[in-house]
Amino acid sequence: MDRTIAEKILLEHTHTKEFSPGDIIRVNVDVALANDITAPLAIQAFEAGGTGRISRPDSIVFVLDHFTPNKDIASANQCRYVREFAKKHGIMNFYDAGRCGVEHALLPEEGLVLPGDFIIGADSHTCTYGALGAFSTGVGSTDLAAAIMTRQAWIKVPESMKFIFNGELQPWVGGKDLMLYLIGDIGVDGALYRVMEIEGRAISELDLSNRLTMSNMAIEAGGKAGIIAADEKTQDYVKPRAKRPFTVYRSDPDARYESIREYDCSLIEPQVAFPHSPENTRGISEVGEVWLDQVFIGSCTNGRIEDLRIAAGIMRGKTVARDLRCLILPATPRVFREAEDEGLIKIFLEAGAILGPPSCGPCLGGHLGILARGEKALATTNRNFVGRMGDPASDVYLCGPAVAAASAITGRISSPSEVMS
Repeated sequence: MDRTIAEKILLEHTHTKEFSPGDIIRVNVDVALANDITAPLAIQAFEAGGTGRISRPDSIVFVLDHFTPNKDIASANQCRYVREFAKKHGIMNFYDAGRCGVEHALLPEEGLVLPGDFIIGADSHTCTYGALGAFSTGVGSTDLAAAIMTRQAWIKVPESMKFIFNGELQPWVGGKDLMLYLIGDIGVDGALYRVMEIEGRAISELDLSNRLTMSNMAIEAGGKAGIIAADEKTQDYVKPRAKRPFTVYRSDPDARYESIREYDCSLIEPQVAFPHSPENTRGISEVGEVWLDQVFIGSCTNGRIEDLRIAAGIMRGKTVARDLRCLILPATPRVFREAEDEGLIKIFLEAGAILGPPSCGPCLGGHLGILARGEKALATTNRNFVGRMGDPASDVYLCGPAVAAASAITGRISSPSEVMS
C-alpha cells in the first residue's frame, strides 16, 4: 500500500503494522517539548502519576520562553519550578537565561529535531518542525506527562491534504504570505485534524526559514501537522546540527490524499490578515489606509536571521514613524549575535526601533509590548484573535517581515515597494 510521509513516519514509530486514517495507535516519541507555561502542568501530572521515573531524559526539552525574562512573581515561580525539576532529573536539554530562545526557532537551530522524527510538544506551534520532514504536533500537558514517563503517545491517524505551490514568487513574497493566502483560501478549520503536506517548485526554492514559517502556521488552518519533505536544502541545514541519526521519508506516488489544491504563486502578492482571524486575509493592494500604533517583528514565525535581514534591508537609513512603536525581538541568542555581527542591530537602533531579548512576549500578550484599548498593531506573529496581544478592544494584523518593516517606516500598513522606490 502506498503511503504518505506522515503515514510512513507513524509506521516507523509504532508496533502496529497496518492502520488507516481514524485508527488510534500508540507511537514512540523522539522529542517531548514544553515551555514555562505548559511544563509546570506536565510536571504536576507526572508527579501525580507516582512512578517518579523519566523514560529518557535526553528526549525531553524544556524551554523557558513565554514569560521570560520573568515579568512578575508568578512567572518567576513557574520558571523556578521547572528549573528545579530539570536539575533533579538530569534533563540536559533545558534552556534558560542567556541560552534561551523562542522554542520553535531554538530546537531546529540546536539540531534537536530531525527529519523522520515523531515529535510532540505542549504548545500548538510544535507543528513547526514538519518543515524538516518530521511528524510534529501539539498536545496537552497531561499527554506530555505520559510521554515523559513512557516515551510514548497515543494518536488518531489523520488524513493528509496536499498543497502544491508553483510559479514564480512576486517581489517581497515569502513563506508567511503563501501560508496566509492558503489559510485565507481554506479557512481556520479547513484542514481540521489533517496533515497538511506542502510541496511544489516554489516551495523547493524557499530556504528553511520560510519553510519553518509555513509549517508553523499549519495549526492556524486546524492542521494536525504541516509537513514539507526533506530535500537537499533540508539536509544541508540539518547535518551540521544533528546529534543523532535521522531518516528522510517521501510520499509514494500513489499515496491517498483527502484533497489536493494547487496555487500559482505569480498571482499571490504580500498578504495581510485583518482582525480577528488568520483567515481574514487581503493582498497588500487591497488593504486600504490602516494607521498603526505598534509593529512587532519577531516570534517563532518570523524572528530568524533571514527575517531580520529583510527588515533591515528595508529600514536601513530610514526612521520609524514618530507616533509608532517598533519592537524587534531576535528569536534566539544566536540570531541576536548574527544580527549584531552583520550590523542589523545598528540599523534597527538608528531607525528608532526597540530591541528586546529572545522571547515570545509580545506574540501572546504576555509582556513586552502589550496593546492598550483601541490600539492597532501589525505583527509577524501567527495569531490575531481578540485580545491576543493585549486589551480585547485592540486590533492585531498579521504579515511577513517585509510588510512589517515598511509599515514601521510609514506608520500605516504599506507595501515594501512604497518605501524602497
